[in-house]
Amino acid sequence: MARTPHPRTDDSVPEMDVPDNVSLSEDLDGELTDADFIGEESSGIDLDFSGEAAPQRLRAGVEVIQKALKTLPNAPGVYRMIDGAGDVLYVGKAKSLKKRVSNYARGVGHTSRIARMIAETASMEFVTTETESEALLLEANYIKQLKPRFNVLLRDDKSFPYILVTSDHVAPQLTKHRGARNRQGQFFGPFASVWAVNRTITALQRAFLLRTCTDSYYENRSRPCLLYQIKRCAGPCTGEIDPVGYQRLVTEARDFLSGKSQAVKARLGRDMQEASDALEFETAARIRDRLAALSAIVSTQDINPQSVEEADVFALHEEAGQFCIEVFFFRNFQNWGNRAFFPKADRTIAAEEVLGQFVAQFYDDKPAPRLVLLSHDVEDMELLGEALSLRTDSKVEVAAPKRGEKRDLVDHAASNAKEALSRKLSDTASQKQLLMALGNAFGLEAPPRRVEIYDNSHIMGTNAVGAMVVAGMMGFSKPHYRTFNIQSTDITPGDDFGMMREVLTRRFARLQKGGVRETEGGTDIEAKEDTMPDWPDLVLVDGGRGQLEAAKTVLAELGIDGVPLVGVAKGPDRDAGRETFFVLGRDPFKLAPRDPALYFIQRLRDEAHRFAIGTHRARRKKDFTKNPLDEISGIGPQRKRALLLHFGTAKAISRASLEDLTKTPGVNEATARAVYDFFHDVGR
Repeated sequence: MARTPHPRTDDSVPEMDVPDNVSLSEDLDGELTDADFIGEESSGIDLDFSGEAAPQRLRAGVEVIQKALKTLPNAPGVYRMIDGAGDVLYVGKAKSLKKRVSNYARGVGHTSRIARMIAETASMEFVTTETESEALLLEANYIKQLKPRFNVLLRDDKSFPYILVTSDHVAPQLTKHRGARNRQGQFFGPFASVWAVNRTITALQRAFLLRTCTDSYYENRSRPCLLYQIKRCAGPCTGEIDPVGYQRLVTEARDFLSGKSQAVKARLGRDMQEASDALEFETAARIRDRLAALSAIVSTQDINPQSVEEADVFALHEEAGQFCIEVFFFRNFQNWGNRAFFPKADRTIAAEEVLGQFVAQFYDDKPAPRLVLLSHDVEDMELLGEALSLRTDSKVEVAAPKRGEKRDLVDHAASNAKEALSRKLSDTASQKQLLMALGNAFGLEAPPRRVEIYDNSHIMGTNAVGAMVVAGMMGFSKPHYRTFNIQSTDITPGDDFGMMREVLTRRFARLQKGGVRETEGGTDIEAKEDTMPDWPDLVLVDGGRGQLEAAKTVLAELGIDGVPLVGVAKGPDRDAGRETFFVLGRDPFKLAPRDPALYFIQRLRDEAHRFAIGTHRARRKKDFTKNPLDEISGIGPQRKRALLLHFGTAKAISRASLEDLTKTPGVNEATARAVYDFFHDVGR
């Protein structure tokens, strides 16, 4: 893990070894002149500041750092460099805060990126730790939370799916899990995709016959479901298998997922032979099918190492100033999938530093395996292993293999990283051309970096939602998607114009509270292409002149100008390719049938339509299945079932007296009081 923000090149600033009896403040408190910040040619600095002169801005930043140095200890910790607006520029860790921060206080010998960072520093904050390993973990936490502009950023930090075998129920459930591990049970993973989890769970169902239904569904069964009929569940809900037999299946599944697959297969093989010798051929056939399902789990993996039981493999490839890190997951001698990441990092940062910081952030919210294989020899590799061991509470080895099967796994991941980055660069080039065509079609001065598309979805005004889809240089940006539940009671059901006004009002009012709009003079040119701005450069609304006027009215009421608005009206019979475009100050027009911009707009509109309809359907489905008993605290599946069996419907329960509720079998007086108070607004 790199310990400074400098790339490991010849122009990096070495860490200063300062004796404890020497005061750095005495050496650095002397008056600084412009000569101290001139001569960048000799130091390799290529300052590209706008506005105030570079030496003056750099001097101001150095003075801030020098002031902070006076009270810093020679202890491990984490430092944060903060700009004048209060935003964190950079987060770093150090074995000695004083020695590390002193590197920045010299003001010369830095790369352009570091010089810009120092010049923008208005204050610094520090946190000391007991060990350097703790500092590394804290640094990773801060980077993921604060997303500093000058750090290596893990862009896609979506959690990975796991397989969970629960332990909080008499009949444990086999299910996929994503997010916080707040449920009792044993987790197996991670898997690279939900598809890989679903495929494995399907095979495990055939092999071990564990239930995958929810607890509430399980509690309300009176006869076996379809999964029992097709031999994917043992039917514990209706007693088709006794608890002891089901627990045996659970134990076998856990053993298999824990790496004891050969032992499980051998045990099943013996059971099949014994059943066959006893002429119990139906039992033997069932065990044979389970063995076949176990073999399918292994055979469907792409690469199954022979000597690596559990490892994560990280391989980095760099091209055209961009980075791709391919991650492969191996568990129980099986390949559980891979995923490509494209971290945001300055192109001057060395590949080793990018990889080291990425790995530290990657395990911020997930446990590390016993072995982590890297494609590069990162600095402080041993420290990284200690930090991961500290977080995982078990020994974690971090290595960059040079030969053997482990090196083959790294090379395979590296080739995948190269291919993924090539596809990304190709897609990005095409995306830039499409954005240029879009800008030309609507008369924009420059290609838009952020395009927002709005659409509404409802059925006769019910469950109305608005949706915002965002696209930019990197394609669709799903982390920036937003949905808006229509809240206003003044809107007539089905009033699309009123819905659009509410959506845009909430969106742009929130933007106004968020800060100042980006201007060309204040933009970091190097980060401009791959950074998504907060404010849109173009707004598309699904609809014709009416929707455009609604959007125009909203922006005028909020006092916002300079945001291009376009209404996209569907063609006759809603035919794609015959859309009419409405732009303020221009007559309605159409684009040529084969214009690439037209196809791009159709993709944008269709994505907004898909997102809006999907959100509306999810909300409608939730309303369909909603039961008022679910909102009462303390009412679980068993008491809910008891009340419904006694009264028949939730409506009958709402009309019942307190005395009748108390007489319900399985419902105590406190529960009956809670139900009665809920439906009669007592205490609310």
